[in-house]
Amino acid sequence: MTSLTTSVFALPDRLAAKADPALIAGDEEHFAAVAECLEQTIAEVSGLLDATRRAPGGIGRAAMDRDAEIHRLTARLRALRRFGLDLCLGRMVGADAPEPVYVGRLGLKDSTGRQLLVDWRSPAAEPFFGATHADPMGLASRRRYRWTGGRIGDYWDEVFTSDGFVGHAALDDQSAFIASLGGDRSARMRDVLGTIQADQDAIIRAGSRGALVVDGGPGTGKTVVALHRSAYLLYSDPRLGHRRGGVLFVGPHRPYLDYVADVLPSLGEEGVQTCTLRDLVAEGAGAAIEADPEVARLKSSAEMVKAIEKAVRFYEEPPTEGMTVTTHWSDVWLGADDWAAAFEAAEPGTPHNEARDQVWEELLTILVDKHEGDTSADGGEVSADLLRKSLRQNRELLTAFNRAWPLLEAADLVSDLWSVPAYLRMCAPWLGRDDVQRLQRADAQAWTVSDLPLLDAARQRLGDPEASRRKRRQEAALAAQREHMAQVVDNLIAAAADSGADGDDGEGLVTMLRGEDAQVSLVNEAELPTADPDLLAGPFAHIVVDEAQELTDAEWQMLLLRCPSRSFTIVGDRAQARHGFTESWRERLERIGLDRIDLASLSINYRTPEEIMAAAEPVIRAALPDANVPTSIRSGGVPVAHGPASDLHSILDGWLTAHADGIACVIGDPDFRPTTPRVRSLTPELSKGLEFDLVVLVDPDNFGTGIEGAVDRYVAMTRATQQLVVLTSP
Repeated sequence: MTSLTTSVFALPDRLAAKADPALIAGDEEHFAAVAECLEQTIAEVSGLLDATRRAPGGIGRAAMDRDAEIHRLTARLRALRRFGLDLCLGRMVGADAPEPVYVGRLGLKDSTGRQLLVDWRSPAAEPFFGATHADPMGLASRRRYRWTGGRIGDYWDEVFTSDGFVGHAALDDQSAFIASLGGDRSARMRDVLGTIQADQDAIIRAGSRGALVVDGGPGTGKTVVALHRSAYLLYSDPRLGHRRGGVLFVGPHRPYLDYVADVLPSLGEEGVQTCTLRDLVAEGAGAAIEADPEVARLKSSAEMVKAIEKAVRFYEEPPTEGMTVTTHWSDVWLGADDWAAAFEAAEPGTPHNEARDQVWEELLTILVDKHEGDTSADGGEVSADLLRKSLRQNRELLTAFNRAWPLLEAADLVSDLWSVPAYLRMCAPWLGRDDVQRLQRADAQAWTVSDLPLLDAARQRLGDPEASRRKRRQEAALAAQREHMAQVVDNLIAAAADSGADGDDGEGLVTMLRGEDAQVSLVNEAELPTADPDLLAGPFAHIVVDEAQELTDAEWQMLLLRCPSRSFTIVGDRAQARHGFTESWRERLERIGLDRIDLASLSINYRTPEEIMAAAEPVIRAALPDANVPTSIRSGGVPVAHGPASDLHSILDGWLTAHADGIACVIGDPDFRPTTPRVRSLTPELSKGLEFDLVVLVDPDNFGTGIEGAVDRYVAMTRATQQLVVLTSP
């Protein structure tokens, strides 16, 4: 067995008692085995990945399977290389099994099959996170490690039985989680896997059927739960695998996604798609906030999104008048009933632009059938193929069809609602005349965030206007390839005949080349024109939504369109809804279309010191007396400070000098420009979901009035994990 050249433990002098060989010798031996196994596993996975990449690509399912295996091996190798021994989170000792079980970010077995690490998501690891003194789940003790620079700088043992510490546990007055709270923040979310608490773990491991709401105030670990649940569900629930649609994680804004970007890879999962609602629509990046709150309210209803269906249906009504179609051989009458029959050929659920081809082909079939009995100029019967070719080139028929079932762009459809009052009244008859007029605007395509759900619904309902053209190009390219390969096969067969090939081998070659399946397999489908896949189009098997209290009914429709199974994890806090949230979660979610709803609550604030929460609580209760304000379980020992806005730079300079690590944030001063990456400047809205060691609020009374102002102040104050300073202008 390979031995480590240096101890994995780097305990400071003040923790000399924890360095007792009686307490850590077993760990040292185990980590030596893990180090050896890691080295071997990395070499094996690297070799297997290289071999898979060198293997023939194949076509169809074989190509997909090869790509999936390359993706799996790449992710596995990246995770193994990302960590060293700090793959291990801790260990647990059973009351009836004295041999420790070590829990890791990934599972790891040595060459003999011995389990060196159990994956944190596996059922075997559940007691490590879920055991409490009230329910030890069969454990005698549990040890959690704190890793720094690849070595253990501290560890904590929790004992669940009276003799649990004998021989293998060091008693300590702090749990790993409480001790970790005082650590400095960084630009990315800290690694918190080893400190998941029992209440959080129960939510992480809950089933995926229906919608699970995780309700909790600031600092209760909602985001931690949301991210870990994403990784856990992909690992444990076969119904949610990548081939079944996978998992989509939706965050509130881009700074939030940047902040949590490292978390899922650190959990051994890189297959989760992450985005904001803006990312779901091409126009989202440049969309402005709606200037008129009443316009935003009118567009925010699910009913308005459903108006898109009527807007599209307007362009799917068959003509009520017939026409004569002139061909090279005779005239054919195309009546209103024929148009209606052709329009009925569109398969239910097919997007408008893609269904257009189905209607067109049915229309041609009707015309060909009605043409029976006619003959060509030389007296012969007109073939159906020849007639179809002629009809496809009939300018009058094409013009009529393009007018009857036009190709539509989502942007054009939605902009027509804001520029043609009669069209809007037809599509949304519940709107009053004043509302219709209010929704009209000079630049109909000056998109706002409130337009995004409508654009998304239109794009989903219409489909790609290029799909038909692309399909025709694919069919033409495929036909050309097959014609070319048929010529190649004919030449090979002729060459074989000329050379006098006979016997089993020669006959086998000729028979194989004549086979239709063989000729089809020679076509290179990889060279055919294809569309870039929209990774956010769905459908997804499960969607996780953080800060979900902010979503309007219309925005929820964007997510429901992408999750037919209605399997959601919904994370939020009603007290942090900037525009108010007076109903219950169940009432809100049932209204937007969800039915199977379970509710879990987190009420312990692990992040925010009680000094800061004592100042923040009255701010939110003044506007929302029934706000779910969590209970802080730690004291930072630093009171909330107040001062003039002119002190901003001196406060930051003093904090940076006194703290070699950590992140500060100035909230509420749009003119402030940080000069170091350790200081951020954000609006209250963009600070949501983030956390900082020092938070400096500038003129919080200017954040606004009513619910929105109170929520912004409450959110901004509770971003601080160590110190809060409130500055005001004279």
